[in-house]
Amino acid sequence: MELLQRAEEFENRKWSRISTSERVQASRDLKSLILEINEVYKSTRDQHLMEVMKRLTGIKKKVEKRLTMRVDV
Repeated sequence: MELLQRAEEFENRKWSRISTSERVQASRDLKSLILEINEVYKSTRDQHLMEVMKRLTGIKKKVEKRLTMRVDV
């Protein structure tokens, strides 16, 4: 399944020392991937897909937390 391969790619990716624009793009890609997996999960109710979505959501939160930390006035 292509979705699970893309999910594994994101899980194995190094997240240190990437630029802000790369973080924004990764956040968008993760969101779309999670939504695609969710559509499949709705029809199959496979618990493995739920676990993958949870792990990807955790990664997405870490990426977005790093983006919102940089707000200085």
